Parts: sequence; structure tokens; C-alpha cells
Amino acid sequence: MQQFINHNGNFVEANEPVVKANNRAFCYGDALFETIRIANFKPQFLKEHLQRLYTGMSVLKMEANPLFNEAFFEHAILELAQKNGITSDGRVRLTVYRNEGGFYAPADNSVSYLLEVSAIEEKGYTLNPRGYTVDLFTEMKKPQSALSSIKSANSIIYVVAGIYKNQHALNDCILVNDKGSITEAISSNVFAVKNGVLYTSPVSDGCVDGVMRKKIIEIAEANRIAVYELSIMQSVLLGADELFLTNAINGIRWVVAYKQKRYFNNTSRKLTDKLNELIGQ
Repeated sequence: MQQFINHNGNFVEANEPVVKANNRAFCYGDALFETIRIANFKPQFLKEHLQRLYTGMSVLKMEANPLFNEAFFEHAILELAQKNGITSDGRVRLTVYRNEGGFYAPADNSVSYLLEVSAIEEKGYTLNPRGYTVDLFTEMKKPQSALSSIKSANSIIYVVAGIYKNQHALNDCILVNDKGSITEAISSNVFAVKNGVLYTSPVSDGCVDGVMRKKIIEIAEANRIAVYELSIMQSVLLGADELFLTNAINGIRWVVAYKQKRYFNNTSRKLTDKLNELIGQ
């Protein structure tokens, strides 16, 4: 079946070019993106994704587009999903980029958007049957600034971490900041569990302000599971009973091994069940 994308409200075949060589996302990484899960033919947690997008646009001094509201993007996402033959679950990438013009200093701050939607076979959030093997990536440190928490298209540190992951036959890597504290994984936030209590890095330590991270914290607190947002050092990982990663597409991915440490997944399973209850799966 022919697949399409939505570029500024126009449907274009997915294999057709839509941007010019002077596109600022290409030239300067001058763009933001959100990856959103469709489940039960509904974009999940769209309000939270758009709140992060608007925050990022403000940080990057992009002009607010009056069309960019929840109703506008929900309609655009579902219309494209239907056109691409998706009837249940899917993956959305929404990219917003500053329009071309200028060099480092933009000619103006208006924006364009690009929507992509592809199918996901699994219905709802499913826990990985085999636990992940992870290790630290310390060749580059994640900086702590106003840019750290937003989903910028400038993702070089994650690309290099992904190369490291492949070279060392890992499922994921855990990044650190200049102080040696854990920030996040390549495309996920990190949670450690000790004696039934959750620990996760604060956004101020340099991690992306993850939508699924927020939802897991909300679910945990609603089920009387204590959550502490504290700086996490390597010793915390080595002393934890469980370790898991979260993002908007996969939900939760449990970790079985970090160095010689081995983990369980009891909390990961319980939280995945609660997450599926939340989306009505």
C-alpha cells in the first residue's frame, strides 16, 4: 500500500522529496520533533507531547503558529493514519522546523511541520520478553542547559551512543552528564527500583523531559509507589533490584543486565499493566 506523509497540510508520497538543500533542519538541526504512539486509533498523551513541543519552540525562539493546537494535530494524525491504512496502533513523528533563510541567524522565525505515520503490529504496550543488556556511554557527556530537556533534531550524541551500542552488542546505552550522573538512555528515560521505590533522574540533570516518564511517575504515585527524582550515580544502578527504560512508543523496556549486575522485572510488569489500563487496552 502506498504510504504518504503530511507536509504543511499537503499529502505527499513518502518516497518523494519535500525539503530543499537550504532547509534549516538539514543545515543546522534547527528543528524539534515528537514521537507519539497511536493506540486504539487514538494519539496517546497528545496534550503532553504538544506542551513539550510548545516549550521547545519557545526555547528556540520559533514563532507560535495559531493553528498548532490539540484538535488540529489530532485530526491531521488520524487523517494520515487512515490514508496509510492504519486502523489500530501506529508510530507518529511530528517534526517542526524553522523555515529556510539566513545562516546561523535566521531570516525569520516562522515554522513548517512534517507528519509521518507508520504501523505498529503490537496492540497496546507490551513488555519485552527478553531483558535488555545496557552499559554506560561516557565518550561524550550530556550537557545541562535549557536545550537538554527538549526534543531537538540535533541528536548527534544519541547517534554516536547508538554506534557504541552496536559496536558492543548492547540493547541500549546510558548517558551521563558532566558530573557523572545518569541522565537517560539513547531514546528513553531511566528508572531504578530499590525495595519497591522508584528512582529517576531529575530533568535538571540533563535528561529529556519524557512524556512517558511523566506518565509512569503519575501511575506509580496513583498506586502508592514512592518515586524520587534524584541524581543517580553508577552505584545506584549496581544496587538496584530492577532497572527499566521508558519512552512514548514502547512504554517500558526492562533491563536484565548492566555489567555483572542482573535484575528482575516485577515492577516493570505491574506498571505496564497499569499503563494499558490507562489507555483502555
